[in-house]
Amino acid sequence: MNFWLGCALWGYKDWIGEFFPPKTRAADFLKLYSRRLTTVEGNTTFYSVPDKTTVQRWATETPDGFKFCPKLPRTVTHQGLLASQAEGAIAFIHHMQRLNVNAATPTEQRLGPLFAQLPPNYAPQQFDDLARFLEALPREAVEVAIEVRHRQWFDDPHAHRLNTLLTDLGVGRVILDTRPIYDCPDDPQVLSERKKPRVPLCTDTPTDFCLVRYISHPDLAFNAPYWDAWVQRVDAWLRSGKRVYFFLHCPQEEHSVTFARHVQGLLEAAEVPVPPLPWNMLAEPPAQLSLF
Repeated sequence: MNFWLGCALWGYKDWIGEFFPPKTRAADFLKLYSRRLTTVEGNTTFYSVPDKTTVQRWATETPDGFKFCPKLPRTVTHQGLLASQAEGAIAFIHHMQRLNVNAATPTEQRLGPLFAQLPPNYAPQQFDDLARFLEALPREAVEVAIEVRHRQWFDDPHAHRLNTLLTDLGVGRVILDTRPIYDCPDDPQVLSERKKPRVPLCTDTPTDFCLVRYISHPDLAFNAPYWDAWVQRVDAWLRSGKRVYFFLHCPQEEHSVTFARHVQGLLEAAEVPVPPLPWNMLAEPPAQLSLF
């Protein structure tokens, strides 16, 4: 398996009815999500680190092949310089490796790449700090990716210097695509508490895995030209031997899962070599017969 498709979280009550069966309990969200999509960001770890029992439960509730891509806690990434927080990052990585306990094969491992989302004020002037932080991480034991948000990281010479560092260390670069929510006549984030940054699209891939975070416009049709380009890019990556984790976000979260399913359909229609989506393989519930 070299392609995983998912969203930022696994529990959203407004998914009940189409994605989750009617009357689904919140306690069953993860189990059902993992049998419909194949990966999740686990965005909750940014705000609160789950305890040991919870992490182990995540592993037992999900099927083989499913991957968690947790975000490093904000206590690590949003407290100023990173190098001084390396110890906390290492502890978090070891903690999340409990997802792989009792995994005899790579397929049974639940832990995918972890990623650090850097704040918008973390600029290229902190390059040496970033290098020391990444060098301290146990990169031989787990895949790590970095999401930069300061505008200067996207321009040379900073972009080239960053990509060289990531290539040398075997660290991925998160690909954040926010064009659909900015290159539009409206403001899809008007009601969002935490707005995504407006940054250029950078598709550099310094590692053999790609982690894409696509921020969709709530109008499905508006995304069409962006998705068409992503289908071609994912196809090229997969055929070159790369592994791809593709996440769908939407400012109106109720659309995220259906948009993910739509992207799967576009990939299959274009004959991109992706595995079947578990959601599409579930038996549809029989329609209730009318008594009248």
